[in-house]
Amino acid sequence: MVTINAYLIFILAVIVGGFLLDLVVEYLNLKRLKPDLPEEFDGFYDAEKYSKSQDYTRTRTRFGFIVGTFNLILLLAFLLAGGFNYIDQLVRSIGWGMIPTGLVFGFILTIGSKIIHIPFSIYSTFVIEEKFGFNKTTARTYIVDVIKATIIFVIISVPIFAMILWFFAETGELAWLYIWGALTLFQIIMMFIAPVLIMPLFNKFTPLEDGELRSAIEQYTEKHNFKMKGVFTMDGSKRSTKSNAFFTGLGKSRRIALYDTLIARHTVGELLGVLAHEIGHYKLKHIPKQIIAAILSSGLMLFILSLFINNRGLFDAFGMEETSIYASLVLFGFLYTPISMVISILSNISSRKHEFQADRFAVETTGDNSSYTTALKKLSVNNLSNLTPHPLKVFLEYDHPPVLERIKALNK
Repeated sequence: MVTINAYLIFILAVIVGGFLLDLVVEYLNLKRLKPDLPEEFDGFYDAEKYSKSQDYTRTRTRFGFIVGTFNLILLLAFLLAGGFNYIDQLVRSIGWGMIPTGLVFGFILTIGSKIIHIPFSIYSTFVIEEKFGFNKTTARTYIVDVIKATIIFVIISVPIFAMILWFFAETGELAWLYIWGALTLFQIIMMFIAPVLIMPLFNKFTPLEDGELRSAIEQYTEKHNFKMKGVFTMDGSKRSTKSNAFFTGLGKSRRIALYDTLIARHTVGELLGVLAHEIGHYKLKHIPKQIIAAILSSGLMLFILSLFINNRGLFDAFGMEETSIYASLVLFGFLYTPISMVISILSNISSRKHEFQADRFAVETTGDNSSYTTALKKLSVNNLSNLTPHPLKVFLEYDHPPVLERIKALNK
């Protein structure tokens, strides 16, 4: 049975408080929806499609509430009924060593959660996204994606989790420091190999064919001395009609990926503006800043985690009969949630600032404010984005500024 102590009270307050905060934020966000189209989007939205975009926001918000409520009830029931202890005793009964036992413990919790949430994922993809004309995912693609993602998750997470357990068991008080160094090295390596080995498992990347767009991109990157591996078209239409563009990799291994849906809907000038925005993040040193911030954040988390390894009070709060390093990693996540939230808010504030700067870079280097602004509008329309999110939701969750704020900043 769980023990009512300061840890349990704090954890329950975090869980329930987080749910209530989300509820308030989403309620305020829905109240901000108005039928009047912002004048900046005259000619881009008709009344019917703008109403559809708001219906999309409402539908996704209501679905999120259902999922959130389900998660809250399931988590509270599992926690208070001693579910963590039940699984721990089950895996201990196998009689393996600490690391194999910890791997099985983590595997059951992670895979079990994923299986439970598959119906929600299916409904989101094949009902909601289908209803609003986004879904292009077939049942076969969905199943294959789940299988691939699970295999990759196991291949990557198992050795990392085992490494963390070994360091905490064998290297004493400085274990968190050794783990921090190992994880930092791993993250940097993944930035190089993910675009080459992992992403192609889910999407097909084809070198951009010769033509006006390729020539414009090459001229722009040469002019601004931006080295990269190449420009690729990604078959985003395989799963959705939504559009996007992104960079992957570091150094000369950097590559540009443009969704095929993006290319189909935008002019060369608009696409060049989107590309210039992404290059702006590199030129303005946003990428190394984000990497350093992420590394520092993980170091802070690991240091605080080291203070709670095998903490008896924390284990009592979850009704755990025996302490262990592997369970400490899982239970600590509940304690760290408020700190994680603060870090996320600070990260989002920085990210929104970077987006404004990259927007300005795109306009200044292309000399074409009109095309870039049009690209932002088209992206919002095609993705049925919420044009009027509540400021509190933006503050807590948005890593990009709302599109109207970006347009207004560009017009200044």
